[in-house]
Amino acid sequence: MALFGRHMIKVDETEVNLGNVLTILHKALPWHWHNRSDINYLWHYYRGNQPILNREKDVRPEINNKIVENRANQIVSFKSGYLMGEPLQYVAKGQDEGITDAINQLNQYAEAEGKAAKDKKLADWFHICGTAYRMVLPDEEGREDECPFEIYTLDPRNVFVVYNNGLGNKPILGVKYVVSELGVITYSCYSKDEYFEIVDDTIVKHEPHILGDIPIIEYPLNIARIGAFELVIDLLDAINRTQSNQVDGVEQFIQALMLFHNVDITDEKYDELREKGAIKFSDIDPQMRAEVNYLVSNLNQSDTQNLVDSMYDTVLTICGMPNRNGGLSTSDTGSAVIMRDGWSDAEARAKDSELMFKESEQIFLRLVLNICKTLTGMNLKVHNVEIRFTRRNYENITQKAQVLDLMLKNPKVHPQLAFAHSGMFADSELAYKMSKEYWEEEQKRLEKQAQKEAANANTDANTGAGGSDQHDPASRQPSGSKDRTGSDNDH
Repeated sequence: MALFGRHMIKVDETEVNLGNVLTILHKALPWHWHNRSDINYLWHYYRGNQPILNREKDVRPEINNKIVENRANQIVSFKSGYLMGEPLQYVAKGQDEGITDAINQLNQYAEAEGKAAKDKKLADWFHICGTAYRMVLPDEEGREDECPFEIYTLDPRNVFVVYNNGLGNKPILGVKYVVSELGVITYSCYSKDEYFEIVDDTIVKHEPHILGDIPIIEYPLNIARIGAFELVIDLLDAINRTQSNQVDGVEQFIQALMLFHNVDITDEKYDELREKGAIKFSDIDPQMRAEVNYLVSNLNQSDTQNLVDSMYDTVLTICGMPNRNGGLSTSDTGSAVIMRDGWSDAEARAKDSELMFKESEQIFLRLVLNICKTLTGMNLKVHNVEIRFTRRNYENITQKAQVLDLMLKNPKVHPQLAFAHSGMFADSELAYKMSKEYWEEEQKRLEKQAQKEAANANTDANTGAGGSDQHDPASRQPSGSKDRTGSDNDH
């Protein structure tokens, strides 16, 4: 099956209304069905339903091993885990305390909604089929919780976004649909400010909405919407065939055919032996001596495995994944291992995916912030929010700590710059603010402790001076009194 990415669905209409929504839907559906067919194939391929399972063998069909070496699943799992292994964070741009507090509230909403797990599902989908879809809606009335909005990760086989064919390819319609048990398809269509529900080419529901934008957002992996393993499917199929043939070779060696040389047997015996793995063969000269041997041809397993390893290395290179080749050197630095084993390629591909993800995430944020403003009064704009991936925060942590310590000790560098450029913190603004507050509280505590110790020292000094008078007998003797050895004794 030839796969070249998913089609971006475009129409000439610039807006959607009650008069043209059916026309736009009819134009978009053929392209969606084509994309859906590809997505369904890639989904089953990822799950292990691969062409090798349909393999047929004409020669010795009883030996027909079907080995699925599911590298597609490995590629998707690595890509999604590497990109979304740590939760996405929203970071404040600027030092306004009001913005920082609002960002903290937004992160709490995202955590309460379980957004990290839903981001992982989204990453799985766009790595499998090249694109993914997310929907955000306000809480339903009567089902409000600690987060004012609901996030849904949609199955890309049952959803699509229609774009305008003009400059910028702006989205004009988001469509999701469900198929009932009776086979009835219900299309839910969202424009920027209207909702249409369509069943059997009939608009059964039409109403305005106040979300401010289309609540269905597409997250393409790249501009061609090509999945993570789609470019190497031919190589993956070749690996499956080679591995299956390799196992066939081992089994055929064990179940080798018998060669009858100058030996004649009846047809019945021949058929019986054929079913059990034997053939008959005779020379033209009947004087030749008879032989019965095993017909054996060994498969070179070493060469076959080298071919498999070569194809697998090519797969890793094309997909931008690290290998497990390792090295003989025991003095490799961390950076040397990263460069040699392909981790730099993996990081480069992840950064490429980040940029595409952020573009769609900003549309998602615009919707979320509009919902939060309406329901909770949160006054936050998209340009106040930075979307940050946190997977690299714990790499080379010792070096980052050393950089932070060195910059903080330099009186010419502002501490906020040290926090921002050390790379230790997902939210450098929040980390700087917390550290500053902690340092100020610690200074106040130490100052109070010093004052208390000084007061205690003064008290001890005063108490010590008073105690010396009490212990001196002369100091307790009243003025004018005479010593026992004085002149009164003489009289």
